Amino acid sequence: MQNESPSLFDAYDRGGFYDEMLTENGPRAHYQKLFQNLSAMSPHDFRARTELADLTLMNQGITFTVYGDEEGTEKPFPVDLVPRIIPANEWAHLERGLGQRVRALNLFLHDVYHEAKILSDGPIPRDLVVNAPNFRRNFIGANVPGDIYIHICGSDLIRDGDGTYRVLEDNCRTPSGVSYMLENRLILTRVFPGLFRENSVRPIDDYPSVLLNNLRSFAPPGREEPNVVLLTPGVYNSAYFEHAFLAQQMGIELVEGRDLFVDDNMVFVKTTRGPQRVDVIYRRIDDDFLDPLVFRPESALGVPGIVNAYRSGNVVLANGIGTGVADDKAIYPFVPDMIRYYLGEEPILEQVPTYLGWRESDLQYMKDHAKDLVFKATNESGGYGMLIGPQASPTEISDYLNQVMADPRNYIAQPLIALSRSPCFVEDKFEGRHVDLRPFILCGKDSVTIMPGGLTRVALRKGSYVVNSSQGGGSKDTWVLGESRNAMQQSMGSMVQRMEGGC
Repeated sequence: MQNESPSLFDAYDRGGFYDEMLTENGPRAHYQKLFQNLSAMSPHDFRARTELADLTLMNQGITFTVYGDEEGTEKPFPVDLVPRIIPANEWAHLERGLGQRVRALNLFLHDVYHEAKILSDGPIPRDLVVNAPNFRRNFIGANVPGDIYIHICGSDLIRDGDGTYRVLEDNCRTPSGVSYMLENRLILTRVFPGLFRENSVRPIDDYPSVLLNNLRSFAPPGREEPNVVLLTPGVYNSAYFEHAFLAQQMGIELVEGRDLFVDDNMVFVKTTRGPQRVDVIYRRIDDDFLDPLVFRPESALGVPGIVNAYRSGNVVLANGIGTGVADDKAIYPFVPDMIRYYLGEEPILEQVPTYLGWRESDLQYMKDHAKDLVFKATNESGGYGMLIGPQASPTEISDYLNQVMADPRNYIAQPLIALSRSPCFVEDKFEGRHVDLRPFILCGKDSVTIMPGGLTRVALRKGSYVVNSSQGGGSKDTWVLGESRNAMQQSMGSMVQRMEGGC
């Protein structure tokens, strides 16, 4: 392609942030080939690729739901076509750290629902755990297959001003976004096929089959051909596209609560061939709505009796009931302690300094430094329940602090991290936008499987730090590079890196 003036990078400003692609001396080594290709493109060329991608998104119905949006419910999921690249050595470090982290979290969940030794020995305050909104007292003593509670985890990573990866939070209940990760890859292979030939990008297309095999492996004993279904709240859920996509990719039934029933502590799905027993349920419904006989009696989304079937060992739920206590933001600061306590290891990945509202000294600091901190409600997601102090007015801060003081246990605060930025196509040029990364971790009975990449989320609004799609964010394809072209070719049959040791 003929290079035209101005170049897409002519006016690019790193803005003092750590930039994923560029340093003050030019592109990072692992971005060299991509930078050369993009520099050779004119704004017209790139815009044409963007229009092709947008058309693909619309035709395939790749959407998400914004609750309360007066302009409409379904929105196309924004995709920026400049991929984020992670070199092999960086990814190896992240793999080790994420595997270590999810193993500790599963051990923590088994412990707090059984002996609760970590609460007796002191690393984590007992009241903080047992009074957590998602701690399920009625599941104390309940066993789960393989002692695995978290089958699918999406831990959010950020990169600070020094380029250090830090875990921002763990999503242990019903992590979403993997469908967009897979679709992003398909879109880029269509609009930029040549880039994949020039870069040793590790494949990711086996995710559905790895997930399905994992789920089947947890089926109740004696079930040689396990029946797996995906339980969705329905078409009005913000992640319904993902539910339908994953069910289709795995070749399993997509069901709602009304499609299932319980008889003699076993779960059945209604079919045209009559009732069929269900062995494993990949549920995308929170605990509170799962069984009206145990949780919210008004819920029409769940299945009456499913909890008893689960406790009886006749059906497996992924993720397990009660996992929400592990991704409570007030528990997050103690994950390094879990790693030391259960694994006898030092944490591989850094975290973000966190102030806890229930701790009196922290609460005072939160009040005194509110204009410098990011506040979060401990059990909200999707960018809701947040206050970014440096970008808030005095009135907004005052009103938010009133909420914090009314329920300190429900709030944490963290310093505003200067999130790394990546080039995004804005009008006719590239501009830096803040990004994070959500890798997806699958726990099997004997291994931890971590995707080589994940969903890079982008704060598309200029100056914004909020990457969630519900708050105006988008996404990028994430490339993990192989160590060499030969290594990449050898790994084409699998998109995952298996690490021995299990969860």
